[in-house]
Amino acid sequence: MFEGFASLLSTYGPLLAEAVVMTLTVTAGAYTLGFLIGVPLAIVRTYGRKSLRSAAAAYIEVIRGTPMVVQLFILYYAAPAAGLTLPPTIAAILALGLNSAAYQAEYFRASFLAVAKTQWEAALSLGFTEKQTIKTIILPQSIRVAIPALTNELVYMLKYSSIAYFITVPELVYTGKFIGSRTFMYTEIYAIIAVIYVTFSLIFTEGMKTVEKKASAPGILLHERI
Repeated sequence: MFEGFASLLSTYGPLLAEAVVMTLTVTAGAYTLGFLIGVPLAIVRTYGRKSLRSAAAAYIEVIRGTPMVVQLFILYYAAPAAGLTLPPTIAAILALGLNSAAYQAEYFRASFLAVAKTQWEAALSLGFTEKQTIKTIILPQSIRVAIPALTNELVYMLKYSSIAYFITVPELVYTGKFIGSRTFMYTEIYAIIAVIYVTFSLIFTEGMKTVEKKASAPGILLHERI
């Protein structure tokens, strides 16, 4: 058994390394896109006009209510029909990012509501506009509150990046199937891949714990807004 692992790593180590880079690329791209869309979406969902809140809520419910792989297929196969052909990696990042945005929006919405209502009222009484209040007071505190949920989302994105396999993105699962078809050592190669996923999950978790400690600010008053 151990000889089999050693043989796979010595022969296909470089290919696995490339797959790791691709997996991390999809994960980082999707997570970042989800953050960049999720924050504005949460702001609109929480503080926007009724029509905008309804549109944001509809987007979130549709995304959360449909399988991610279906969203990936729709984006990858429907885009050419609309005159836009996306490379598999870009399509995967977009699909996963748009999915992540819906979840991150809900994490941030919950963290917005966790900031004491008195801070919002105090800012307005001091002459801050609503936009200034959100940007300088609500958002910085909300990010701190949301870090544990964002940590989970990052680990989820790492695991969900495996669905890019369905559109031939050469990430870990796709590469594992390729190596398995060449060697018939499916158990060994997928065991190696599982260890890689667990390793990076732990790295991400510990890294985000460090970020949470550095971002902590003693004395922040948190209370659900009404």
